[in-house]
This record gives sequence, structure tokens and C-alpha cells, in this order.
Amino acid sequence: MHRILMSTVAVFALMAVSPAAAQSDDNMKKLQGMQSTGTSMDFQTIDQTGEYADQLRKNLDAIKLPDGFEISLFAVVPDARHIAVGPQGVATFVGTRKQTVWAITDRDRNRVADEVKQFAPSIDFSIPNGVCFSDDGFLFIAEQNRVLVLPAAEFFYESPDVAVGVVVDKGKLVPTAEESFNHTARVCRIGPDNKLYISLGQPYNVPPEEKSDLYKREGIGGIVRMERDGSGREVFATGVRNSVGMDFNPENGDLWFTDNQVDGMGDDIPPGELNRATAAGQNFGFPWYGGGNVRTNEYKNAEVPADVVAPQVEMDAHAADLGMTFYEGDSFPRKYRGGIFSAQHGSWNRTDPVGARVMFTSLNEDGTAKDTEVFAEGWLSDSGEYIGRPVDVATLKDGSLLVSDDLAGAIYRIAYTK
Repeated sequence: MHRILMSTVAVFALMAVSPAAAQSDDNMKKLQGMQSTGTSMDFQTIDQTGEYADQLRKNLDAIKLPDGFEISLFAVVPDARHIAVGPQGVATFVGTRKQTVWAITDRDRNRVADEVKQFAPSIDFSIPNGVCFSDDGFLFIAEQNRVLVLPAAEFFYESPDVAVGVVVDKGKLVPTAEESFNHTARVCRIGPDNKLYISLGQPYNVPPEEKSDLYKREGIGGIVRMERDGSGREVFATGVRNSVGMDFNPENGDLWFTDNQVDGMGDDIPPGELNRATAAGQNFGFPWYGGGNVRTNEYKNAEVPADVVAPQVEMDAHAADLGMTFYEGDSFPRKYRGGIFSAQHGSWNRTDPVGARVMFTSLNEDGTAKDTEVFAEGWLSDSGEYIGRPVDVATLKDGSLLVSDDLAGAIYRIAYTK
């Protein structure tokens, strides 16, 4: 019986190292050695015409915007999540919560995608949600449990093979025992200190107390930063439940980030958050607070750390605030310049759904939040049906705003035309 059991274990161990996994590892070694993998040049492209694209355009008739703004379909992009606009203006890259990163090209510059194709098909990605560029053209991809860097991505995107480096090895971003199906969509940014910042959502609604030391040490339920080569990793912020959007204020270098708050506490509590980190080591209150100043049931009797930083903005409960960006363009009216656009994905556990819109937050002269208002809405119908779920926002070179939608599988473009 013992031999049978051991034989069975051995069989499963061999099965675990599948031919596909071995091929993936082999491809990575070849790519890092600047060798061809033999991956077919015939890789996936997405049709930008036809009935589906036409229907997405019709759906946009329901979107309400301030006077002078127009919204259009920029690209059909399946499962579109976070957006990284190439600094050279050649291509825009879009992450997903599946296995694909997409490259969008607008060759004739009419602000409509001419081509959407799979990026780097010789690499097996796993939840490559987080895409971000450095100013000097390096594309970073934060997966569920690995971080890659792709130099000159805008140059190599036409080929199935790409120049690639490993910033954080597979299984090293978080301990493998903490990999989860929940809260695994990472986001990244390069800071003004030229370091790489990555958010690490914790996998629970509210984590058990026995996880607290591990999570604090690893930066799970927080934001970590490191050199661009992965060295010098440190925990930058703690007390963050699940941030899926962040950006640096170009005026003073403060890091702002959204945070999704605790589910199941009622329709109207706790609020979602827009936060500002002014220094390393700050604590933003989770899990003692479920959002804003609302205490969690699980930690209601626990002593709250004295240095907790309150959110700058409390958003509607369960609206699911995700991607955000500081607006640095100059084509929108002056009131929007230097402010924050953020996407609300929409609620899933609220009696009356809320969200599915783009918000705008202006700032005071001292760098704090001033006013928050709805900028674009209509993806949630009056009957409570989602016709789209915004995920991220990014600014094109011409100052127009891109909005991703992972329900419809699209990228929209909002432009000021008045």
C-alpha cells in the first residue's frame, strides 16, 4: 500500500511539470538570451469592425458627459483591464485578468485602433493585469506572482518574441501559499524616485489575525517598492485591503491610490477610498477599519494603531474604485488639469447597484483633495443592468482620456471637442 501511494505521488509530481510549463520555461530562457523561440508569427488579432464593434458604439449613446465632451470606441479589446500608453506614442498596452496582454496600434492617428493583437505570445502570462511604463520606455508587467520587464516593448510588439527580463521571479512576489483566486489583480507604477511600486491585495474579505505578521512583513495588503531590477524591496504602505489603482502626483510626488473596502457590511457602508501617501511607512487602517472610519466586526475590539492615515475621499460604498490617473494633458478645460480621474467598476453585493462610471477629483493648492464629482456615467442602466464596467483610465498623447471596460471588452476615448 505504501509503495502504491508513493507511486501515485510520483505520477502526480511528473504531471505537475507539464510539457506546456517546460516549454514556457524554455521560452523564457531563450528570450533572455535574445534567441528565437520558434513561436508562430500567426498570433491572435481582434477584429475592429463588424456587428460587435457597431453595437459597442451604439451603447455609448447612453453615456452622459459634461458639456463639450464626446465618447467614442477606441478599440475592441477582450477583457480589457489596466492601460499603459507607450511613451513613444507607438502602441498602447492593455493587461487582463486572464493570460493575455494586448497591444493596440493606431497607425493613421485618427484616434481609432487599426490593430489589436496579442503581445508576446511566446510568454505564458498569469493574470497580467498590471502594466506600466517607465519614462525611458521599459514596460513592466505585474502578474499574479511574478514581475517582468520588457525593454523597448513598443519596438518588439510586432514579433512573437520580445526582449524580456525578470524583475521578480515566479512565486516570489507573494509566498506561493498566499496565492489566491481573490484580489490578485496587481497594479504598478514607476515613482519619481525611479523605483517600481506594486500593490498587493490580500486575499480575504477581512484576514484572520494569524496572518497579520506575515502580511506586514511581505507587504500583502499594502504597497511594496523596489529598484527596477527587483533589488532593495521594501514595504512602502500597509493597511490597504485591495488597491487596484495608483498614480503619483506630478506636482509633489505624493502617491495616491484607490482601495476597495469590506463587503457584506450593508448597502451603504463602508465607503470606498481614495488615499494619499506622503511618506513611506504609513498605515491606512485596514483591517481595523473596513473603509473610512467604519470598524470591521472582526477587529472591532482590537486597538487601532495611533498613526492610521484617513482617506482623502470617501466614495460610495461598494462602487469598486479601481484605476486612476492624474490628468497631465492640456486639451481638457483648465478645471481638470492636475486633477484625478478614477474608474468605478460597479457594485456586486449591493441591493441597488452603484458605480460603473468615471469620477473626477480636484485638488487644493496644498495637494489635498478638494471636490469629487461624476465625470462619465451611463454604463449602469436605470433598470440596474450593466452595459459596461470601467476598470482603468489613462491619457493619450493628444490629451484625450482612455477608459477600459472588461465587461464589454473595449477601450473608449473621451475627448473635449467644444
